[in-house]
Amino acid sequence: MQAKFKKSYKFAIKTSLYTTIFITLLMSVFLYYLYEFNWLHILGFSLSVFLFSFLIIQFSIERFIYKRVKKIYDDLTLLESASLNKRSITTDMKTLTEEIDKYARDKKLEIETLKVREEYRKEFLGNVSHELKTPLFTVQGYILTLLDGAGEDEKLREKYLKRASKGVERLGYIIKDLDMITKLEVGDLSLNFEKFDIVELVENVFDMLEMKASKKKITLTFDRDYPNPIMVRADKERIQQVLVNLIVNSLKYGREKGTTEISIENLIKSKVIIRVTDNGEGIAKTHLPRLFERFYRVDKSGSRKEGGSGLGLSIVKHIIEAHDEKIYVESEFGVGSEFSFTLEKAK
Repeated sequence: MQAKFKKSYKFAIKTSLYTTIFITLLMSVFLYYLYEFNWLHILGFSLSVFLFSFLIIQFSIERFIYKRVKKIYDDLTLLESASLNKRSITTDMKTLTEEIDKYARDKKLEIETLKVREEYRKEFLGNVSHELKTPLFTVQGYILTLLDGAGEDEKLREKYLKRASKGVERLGYIIKDLDMITKLEVGDLSLNFEKFDIVELVENVFDMLEMKASKKKITLTFDRDYPNPIMVRADKERIQQVLVNLIVNSLKYGREKGTTEISIENLIKSKVIIRVTDNGEGIAKTHLPRLFERFYRVDKSGSRKEGGSGLGLSIVKHIIEAHDEKIYVESEFGVGSEFSFTLEKAK
């Protein structure tokens, strides 16, 4: 038992001193009237009484306090207080009070965190249900219509089958993206790090999304010319997916005849930062803290103007964090948005 007994020492010393003084005075009077009075005998007697009283009182207090404090530690052990279990039992009331207060604060914070997580869980399940329900009901509706006799009309059959196919395709996107996020979260999705030119990769993504951008007459461009390669070290396929998701997102919510601009800048000696900036709808500040959550909706109306799985930004965040890098967002409603992320320079 490792313990601190500062306060119990003080109590034992005072109590022993009072007891010694009383007994010594009593013994002095007794000797003065009945026997020969000797200061040396009185001093030895006083010292003996003091030491005996101190040891008895101190030991009793130690056992008394220790048993009750141990009961407190045992009760906290039932609540799985790992932080207290690892420490030795202390009977110093000040230290014990501080430990219990800290334990109570930690538990309160843990409970509040669990409540927030529970709210997110409920919202997430509701969003998953909505995302899966919409395409499922769409597919079911078209198939039932065809089974009810619409399939006899060749043109109508082809039209409904194409729409049902789009619903199935959307379901596939959602399941595929959910599977990817799950693998990223548990660390099952391995990254293939390689050295590549980020400028060339952005140009390839521009070519890939050129037709999609032309539908809204949005210009995909760099902020300036990059005549020299900028080599980075990352998983090329995953970073391409990040760029595609961010640029597609800017095209969805960008204004017609607008611009999506990519800039690549040196952040520090070993890092570059890639910025994707648009002049679209923008995002209100209240939505920014939760923007990367799965299925989180800025538009609470329940309908999507554009397709997709609703997991694009969440996947972007997980991929960047899997690289041990950072992603940032700045936006002003009605002005536009800027998403940026860091990458390690290739040596």
